[in-house]
Formats: sequence, C-alpha cells, structure tokens
Amino acid sequence: MSEFPVRRNTVLLSAAMAVNSAALQLSAAMSAISFALVTGITGLLGLGPAISLVASSLTAGVAGRAMDRFGRVPVLAVGFVVGALGASTMALALHTKTTALAILGAALIGASAGTVHLARAAAGDMYPPERRARGIAWVLFGAVFGAILGPSVFAPLFAGRDVVAESLVVPWLAGAGIALIGMVVVLQVRPDPMRIAEAMGHTTPGLRGVSTPIREILARPGAMPALLSGLTSFGVMVAVMNLTGFVVVGHHGHEQHLVFPIIGAHVLGMYALAPVIGSLIDRTGKKPALIGGLIVVAASCAGLIWADDVWTIGVLLFGLGVGWNLSFVAATAGLADVASPGERGRLLGFHDMAAGALGATLVLLGGWALDSIGVYALASGAAVLALFPVIAILRSKDPQDAPI
Repeated sequence: MSEFPVRRNTVLLSAAMAVNSAALQLSAAMSAISFALVTGITGLLGLGPAISLVASSLTAGVAGRAMDRFGRVPVLAVGFVVGALGASTMALALHTKTTALAILGAALIGASAGTVHLARAAAGDMYPPERRARGIAWVLFGAVFGAILGPSVFAPLFAGRDVVAESLVVPWLAGAGIALIGMVVVLQVRPDPMRIAEAMGHTTPGLRGVSTPIREILARPGAMPALLSGLTSFGVMVAVMNLTGFVVVGHHGHEQHLVFPIIGAHVLGMYALAPVIGSLIDRTGKKPALIGGLIVVAASCAGLIWADDVWTIGVLLFGLGVGWNLSFVAATAGLADVASPGERGRLLGFHDMAAGALGATLVLLGGWALDSIGVYALASGAAVLALFPVIAILRSKDPQDAPI
C-alpha cells in the first residue's frame, strides 16, 4: 500500500467530508422551515426534506454506476457543484417566494447529497478487507470538523433575527460557497481510488465482472444483514434529523439559532468516534455492530418523548449520530466486502437509493405526525422502526463477516 498515496487521499477525502458536513447542517436545520416559509403551509413541513431525499435516492443509483465507469473523483466533484446550485436556488426561492424554485433547490440539494455521500466507496477502495472499516471511518471522521465549522458560520447569521424567508437567503448563499470549496478539495485526490483498488487487487477471482445483477450480489453471505441495517439506520436518522429544527422551535419555543448547536452535536455524534468505531468493528466483527447501532438509534429516538430543553435534545441527537455511525460504518464495510471494485459503486448506490426512498417516506410521515399529533408520535414511531431489522439480523444464518 506504501506505493500509493493512500494516506494523502484519505486526508483529502476526509476534508471533503468536512465541507459536506457543514453544508449538511444547514440543510438539516433549515430545509423544512425554508420550504414551509415559501409555501406558507406548515402541514407540509416534511415535504422539502422528502423531496431532497427522493432526489438523493434517485441520484445515488446513477452516481454509483457512473463511479464504476468513470471513477470516484469526477463524480464526487460534480456532486459538489450540484450542491452549490441547489443552495443558490433555495436562496432565490426564499427571496422570490417561488414554490417551484424551492422544489428545484430541494431536489438539487438531495442530488448532491446522494452523490457526495458515496465518498465512502472511494474510502473502501483504498484499504484491504481487514482494515476497511477503519479506512471508511477515517474518511467519515472529517465531518467532525464540519460539525465545528457549521455552527461557527451559520449560527451568527441567525442570532437575534426573526424566522422569516429573507433571513434565510444569506445562509443558503454561504452554503453554496462552501460546496464549491468541497469541489476544489476533492479534485486534488490522485490517483482515483478505484484505480488504486484495481492495482492492489482488493478482490477475489470470480467477483470482477461489472454486469453481476444486484440481486446476485445481495445473495452473497453477509450482504442482506448489512443492507437491512444500513437502510434502517439511515432512514430513521435522516427523518429525525431533518425534523429537529421544527421540534426545537415550533414545539418547544426555543430561539432559531439554538438549532445549530443541536445539529452540530448530532453531526459530532455521527463522526467524532468514527476512528474508534471503525477499529472496533474490524476487531469484533460487523454483525454485533449492526445490531448495537440500531439499538442505540432506537434508544436515542425514544428519549425525545421526554426531552424539551436544548441540552437534553442535543445529547439525544448526539446519541442518534453515534448509533447511526456504528451501524452505518459496519453496513458500508460489509457491502464493500462482498463487492469487487467494479461493483462497489453500483452496490452502494443501490443501497443509498433504497435508503433515500425510505428516508423520504419517513420524513413525510414524521412531518405529518409531528404537526398533527406531536413529538411523541415522531419519537416513538422512529424508535420502533429502528428495532425492526434486529430480529431479522439475529436470525440470519449468514456468517458474521465475509471478507474478500
């Protein structure tokens, strides 16, 4: 591995994730509220995030196939450009109160997220199976710095301001500029991680074909537990994360700028412990991590039933992030293990496509439940859903790990 600049590429991909993390906080905190302000309908507060998640879902499959054909770097760079366009469009929608532009902006933001999130495929390319979870975790760890950057940039833009459409224009424009920085960073990754994987031979004979149907890949030992855990942890996490801003402001009456420290705590939970978690997964196996992560997600969601102050909500959102990280890193490593370099982008793209569709459904249902019934419905429903795959994973006869 020393003949390839794996460490340098890992640092650059981690830096790109830091940039993406800062933009993610803006989207998570402001997407639902921005859409409600443009449309004037609070009952549709989940629609903006749902549009983004559907776009993310649809884009992920296409981006994954493009990555397997053209390489990881050019596709990731395009993803950041699309994110800048989406944030700019959302700013214009708020300025003009144009619903069509808000829909387009939400779709572009989702398409960007669906593409950039596949950076973990590039991470999986550069490390052998016995170190793959750690490699993926180190790339995701960069988002910790984004968790610090996000509140530092965006919170001052909201302090002392009323929550009106005009007050959200500048933050969205700042988000567009941050996305362009991500594009510049990812273009420095050389050579393309997919080429490193091919040169290092991180696969076994018989798995090199790029035309293998997804259903056949998912039939390989260890694939379905990883898929179930990854889908559920992502779907529940993004639904709760995207509705947190409305919970904090709309239901508990806190000031708008306090949303950003809470989202920052959530992002820290998602990524701060990633290197430790990655090493733990490599040592203990993926199956315990898949189950443990889902249990932590469920407990964190359930806690929102009783939480009403900013500190407690922040701690629970941190826990939600930790649970997601544990199950998601294990799921990503497990899926990467069962796929060759020429299949990996397509498989992870399929996973993200399904996860985005689930997340969109949950954020719509969660937004309706939150507006109609209250926080109890959102929190308890999310907790129950997070536990659904645990029984199936426990009963799975697949081996705990199936490294390639």
